[in-house]
Amino acid sequence: MSLAILFAVVAVLLGNWQLSRHQDKAERRDVAEANYGASPVPVGEVLASPQDALEADQEWTAVRATGRYLQQDQLLVRNRPYRGVYGYEVLVPLALEPSASGGGLDAQDMPTLIVDRGWVPNAENAATLPDVPEPPTGEVEVTGWLRSPEQDLERDLPSGQLASINLGLIEGAIGQEALRGYLLLESETPPPAQQRPAAAEPPDLGVGAHFAYALQWWLTAPVGIVLVLVMARREHREATGAAASVPARPRKRRVWDEEDV
Repeated sequence: MSLAILFAVVAVLLGNWQLSRHQDKAERRDVAEANYGASPVPVGEVLASPQDALEADQEWTAVRATGRYLQQDQLLVRNRPYRGVYGYEVLVPLALEPSASGGGLDAQDMPTLIVDRGWVPNAENAATLPDVPEPPTGEVEVTGWLRSPEQDLERDLPSGQLASINLGLIEGAIGQEALRGYLLLESETPPPAQQRPAAAEPPDLGVGAHFAYALQWWLTAPVGIVLVLVMARREHREATGAAASVPARPRKRRVWDEEDV
């Protein structure tokens, strides 16, 4: 019986874990649906200073900002997939202008906004960097969606390359303070002279099959208990000889058996 109870407890816990994953994905989907298609607001209305973190319900907030690209500080993020192919995400810091704040940022000490301009494929070999289209020069207005920074993967890479979009590493590389969220680029005005890197895909709004898996585990719990009890009863009967004490059923007499007599 203890084995049956243990199995049921494990099944329920696994079901609860799958349910929590379903709820997390559903919450992220709801946030993306609410923010992705909204009209852009000044970035300063969402992130007023580098001390402000991007909250969970602010993911995919559509924003606009004005500034100048710091092309000399461009960074490439390695091993990024795009439609089944691996390449680089192109990050370029944008030195914000006071007009980008919408009244929320300090014009005397404007921080930098990290812009993910898109994706480029790998070069012919790992030792060669790809050709990256340059961003517009001069003052530019960008629109896009704010995303939270990523964790530091703690990998030692050549100068100008990163393993993740980690703001601590980015600030160390460019020597400037940045807002605590990066911009996934939608558009640039004026447009660049060359075709820009491939734009990011829309957010994935699927929640997967985690809820179905949770139901399966929960339904497995009582079924498992029944199976364990049936097996235990059978083993008990065999051990006590109960099965042998059951009288054998009489053999049914058939017509041809009488003819053989």
